[in-house]
Amino acid sequence: MKYHVPVLLNESVNGLSIKPSGTYVDLTFGGGGHSKLILEKLNLNGKLFSFDTDDDAIKENKIKNDNFHLIQSNFKFFDLHIKERGINKVDGILADLGVSSHQIDNKERGFSYMGNNKLDMRMSIKNDLSAEELLNNYDQNSLQNILFEYGDIKNSKIIAKEIISYREKKRIRNNEDLFEAIQSISEKKLSYKFLSKLYQAIRIEVNDEINSLKEMLEKSVEFLNSSGRLVIISYHSVEDRLVKNFINKSSFNSDFNKDLYGRKIEYFKRINKKPIVPTDEEKALNTRSRSAKLRIGEKL
Repeated sequence: MKYHVPVLLNESVNGLSIKPSGTYVDLTFGGGGHSKLILEKLNLNGKLFSFDTDDDAIKENKIKNDNFHLIQSNFKFFDLHIKERGINKVDGILADLGVSSHQIDNKERGFSYMGNNKLDMRMSIKNDLSAEELLNNYDQNSLQNILFEYGDIKNSKIIAKEIISYREKKRIRNNEDLFEAIQSISEKKLSYKFLSKLYQAIRIEVNDEINSLKEMLEKSVEFLNSSGRLVIISYHSVEDRLVKNFINKSSFNSDFNKDLYGRKIEYFKRINKKPIVPTDEEKALNTRSRSAKLRIGEKL
């Protein structure tokens, strides 16, 4: 079984518009699919810096190339690591914001609602906060807000209340405990779609994914050369909205940032007006690609 099947592989790497002697950053190494293709397009003077927080991804790396540097770190710190290596500007930044197939399939990692897995969901096992800690320690308002903001779950208040009530009697440690905690919700609402949203919301909070994404996007402006490309693959509306607004409006909301004179601040020219999505063929071969959206911006 492959460690991870890269999503929108050719579309995303082509979106970087690679210069053979350029310097590039792959912020989400995973199984190395995107990095490998980038390296194939670089000459001896080109450089690629790839990042991943996951011990397993680092251990599974099979790429041996003098132009390639794999760094274990959260991607929001990419600027510190490349500066340490004498790099102040790059020609392209790529990020695939999805969870890797390996992380989902490995029951010990606790990302999936399939089976009675323990509730973990940490991208890096060095992090203190796990899904179990979150579910047993967050107050009702915090739980409610997470489920609503990150999972678009309409009855988040009821679910948060049920979780609080259940954990007063028994600690929530695994999938069965969580399902039991919310069993009063009708069977219909415990659909795969609902559970996907529920687990997505918890995972985003555990890994501080939204703040990390914002920080990374803001830093990309400083580190991209003029005409450098920002290429982002997202999988849910919260991420995609941030990426879309940042590329289109240079802000995280639907209004342009403006300077002291009221002029619009524009960081990027958008390369694709509509997001690029997987073909029907790719969706059939890799069902986890179904919700992927690719957006590309070119630094002005």
